[in-house]
Amino acid sequence: MDDNLDDNREQPIDAIERAMVAIRRSQSRRSLARLAGRPAAGNASFDVLDAIEAAEQSGAPATVSGVAGALGVDQPRASRLVAGAVEAGLVRREADQSDGRRTLLVRTEAGRALTQEVHRFRRSVFAEAMEGWPEADRTEFARLLTRFVGALGSRTSR
Repeated sequence: MDDNLDDNREQPIDAIERAMVAIRRSQSRRSLARLAGRPAAGNASFDVLDAIEAAEQSGAPATVSGVAGALGVDQPRASRLVAGAVEAGLVRREADQSDGRRTLLVRTEAGRALTQEVHRFRRSVFAEAMEGWPEADRTEFARLLTRFVGALGSRTSR
């Protein structure tokens, strides 16, 4: 009987794991680019812009090291991704006034505009997926997902 109890406890965790894998796949650059009707190759800059925006929102300086950490890539890969975003005119490098050895990353107007476009697109995809959901369900899902992501982030960032 104890095995049955363990199985019952694991079922929601199994379902969550499957759902998280499905979300990761559906939110890949390639999948989103296909939905938006864009070529996937140039969309690596979206990840860089997301990482820089997150740093800005947290009050932390945006650096190549920070982008590497946020994206879970090594420093050379992050440097190449940032260079691509700079070349595309989405990001610029600025000297850090408080530490001359460090270079800060700042979104350009074009980078900010693309960030907003991407947010609008993602939100439209999410709204479409929840079409027909009662507002109370949307609110509860947002509350629980936000709580889950916060707890997951605190465990995975250790």
